[in-house]
Amino acid sequence: MQKQLGIASLVALVISTMIGAGIFSLPQNIAAGASAGAVSIAWLITGVGMSALVLVFHFLAKVKPELQGGIFDYAKAGFGDFMGFNSAWGYWICNLLANVSYAVVFFGALSIFTDTTDWVLFGEGNTVAAIIGASILVWTMHFLVLRGVQVAAAVNIVATIAKLLPIIVFIVAVILAFQYEKFSFDFWGTATPELGSVMDQVKASMMVTLWVFIGIEGAVIVSGRAKNRSDVGKATIIALICALTLYIMVTLFTFGVMTQPEIAALHNPSMGQILAHILGPCGAKFVSAGLVISVSGALLSWTVVSAEAPFVAAKSGLFPRCFRRENKNGSASFSLWASTLLVQFFLIMTLVQESTYLALVYIATSAVLLPYLLAAAYAVKLVISQQKREHKMSSLIIAIIATLYSCWLVYAAGLDALLLCALLYAPGIWVYRKAKKEADESFLTSHKEKTFAALLIFMAITACYMIATGTINL
Repeated sequence: MQKQLGIASLVALVISTMIGAGIFSLPQNIAAGASAGAVSIAWLITGVGMSALVLVFHFLAKVKPELQGGIFDYAKAGFGDFMGFNSAWGYWICNLLANVSYAVVFFGALSIFTDTTDWVLFGEGNTVAAIIGASILVWTMHFLVLRGVQVAAAVNIVATIAKLLPIIVFIVAVILAFQYEKFSFDFWGTATPELGSVMDQVKASMMVTLWVFIGIEGAVIVSGRAKNRSDVGKATIIALICALTLYIMVTLFTFGVMTQPEIAALHNPSMGQILAHILGPCGAKFVSAGLVISVSGALLSWTVVSAEAPFVAAKSGLFPRCFRRENKNGSASFSLWASTLLVQFFLIMTLVQESTYLALVYIATSAVLLPYLLAAAYAVKLVISQQKREHKMSSLIIAIIATLYSCWLVYAAGLDALLLCALLYAPGIWVYRKAKKEADESFLTSHKEKTFAALLIFMAITACYMIATGTINL
């Protein structure tokens, strides 16, 4: 593996992976379920929880530098091959669905320049023209990454800088238009009973923040290609601070420009509508242009990570050997082809049934919870098992906080999302069996592995039944 990614490339990769389409709709998504006061609490909890997760990744990268598979190897080292495989499989599924959402949103944003009341070309990003365009975009990213991860990373640095410009302009505009009286009005949402209690509002907000932070572990996934292993943790921490600062400013400051009900009623991308409220109609087009650039960079980052995920897992023996193949440029060629073909399949599904796409986006956030939880739990297990270590107590506290935060996110996701997630996890059992057969190793050796596999199959069957009976709507 060519170690050519410096700290700037790693930071750009993580920021671009996290800050994609989500931030441009974040004001409305947050305001739809919470007031300014509850949002403040949600960001505080999310900041602590995500910081703990990032510090866990940093800790594991330092004490276990030999685990170059990152988030997957952590699950494997702590809880066995089958849990390691499920961590890799779930993370891969999340990446694929993220790519689908970015490709569709890209053309949804372009509709502001092409569509009129009499002519709909791209619509919400799920018309025939939009899916054809999205397919071309996805395959363009595919062939760019085939030229080498370092080439894609260089392009990504430029895209990251370009997409931050409209976000910074938006933040400056809302700061200048900020009114404290409007911000403090109905601070806890008591005048809006449909929001529920403050705790209900916090829970609703935190579900939104999960999606915009997925990708924080991007540098860990490609750690094997980093020039210096120590840059991985630094890049992740820098990216977290940058992203958290932007998210807080984008969401909280808007409550000083428009009221919660006004923001909640906006169409997405809501940043464009808010900027149009401040600067006029040109504001919406400016943000939509920024969204197009942002999604391009994010899609490129997710294409890199989605190819690396099964490639790294195969190097660890968790995926079949074919996923280890590289081309002359050092790109994970087979893994990339498999990823792009699956993204193409999911894109066609969004054309057949729009609601399926919306369900897949929500499942993507649920699919990544298991990898996060297993990595945090492994850190707890590792710290406890070490006899002597400097700052052992602080490391244990951070690992416990990250584990509790991950458990809370699993609870907040809800049963329906977990059942649908199991529907995508279950086919992975066959892939894992193939990998074990190639390695001439036993399949599902322990009672715990057999029990977990049986649980996944049961939940998948339950999900199919509930979909058929209409209990779960796609």
